[in-house]
Amino acid sequence: MEPIRSFAQLANRLKGFPPKTIAVAQAEDPHTIGAVARAAKEGFARFILTGNKQKIHELLSQHNAQLSDFSVHEINDEKEAVNWCVREVDEGGADILMKGLVNTDNFLRAVLNKEKGLMIPGTVMSYVAALEMPSYHKLLFITDTAVIPFPDLSQKIAMLNYAVEMCHRFGIELPKVALISATEKAGLNPPSAADYAIICKMVDRGQIKGCVVDGPLDIFLATDPESLTIKKVDSPLKGEADVLLFPSLESCNAFYKGLVRFAGAELAGLIQGTRKPVIVMSRSESEQSKFNCIALACLMAAQNNS
Repeated sequence: MEPIRSFAQLANRLKGFPPKTIAVAQAEDPHTIGAVARAAKEGFARFILTGNKQKIHELLSQHNAQLSDFSVHEINDEKEAVNWCVREVDEGGADILMKGLVNTDNFLRAVLNKEKGLMIPGTVMSYVAALEMPSYHKLLFITDTAVIPFPDLSQKIAMLNYAVEMCHRFGIELPKVALISATEKAGLNPPSAADYAIICKMVDRGQIKGCVVDGPLDIFLATDPESLTIKKVDSPLKGEADVLLFPSLESCNAFYKGLVRFAGAELAGLIQGTRKPVIVMSRSESEQSKFNCIALACLMAAQNNS
């Protein structure tokens, strides 16, 4: 399988899979409905929408969507809508859970519920996102943009493995993972350098598989071959990273938002550690990014069942 190198290729690849059903909590958000309507027209997703039925129908009509293609449930209470959608996914009525116009804390609280939630017991919750931007020749996967403030060693390993697994789903057989810091000089690095050294040794010993890993590296050395030549740094990634693993949520979140705001980047991302794909995006994210997330979730769900 040829690697998927863009979100357009991702959406096109999904035409070969049966459509997945997505339960959306509080769907009466213009960007969410725009993305939902487009995915339904593309034919790779079906939707169960909760929220204010009248508002949802009005928004769907604005996008010339066939109302009969959507199952809409009148649930105006935010927590009730989230719990209903989680239960629908948990019981098999839907394949994917999606956050609409709801508070992220309330949404994740339902996902994390030990009795009724969607987490796999004993796993780390994290977040992996893919970025597409004009200045890079392929998709760039980053972690963690949204969940773990200061990941410890075990959490970094989980983050790395989640990102590598997602890359494999995109047909990238041996993804190149850069462990990101402010400098490549290990002796001058913050505490993350020790974790990075352990991770690299684990890769050498075969304890982490399916990828090539190097770090610490700065952004230039990870993604620009010319920088390696200029700084005379030898890296197995060759300035062609597929994945950037960041030492903190603050650094990763600021990195991606800066690219989206100022460099024309588009985003797709998913919560990791759940039994079924969970789409969590800011209410301010673009319609395009929400569409990308839906496509990503459908790819992960389709291959989970293959």
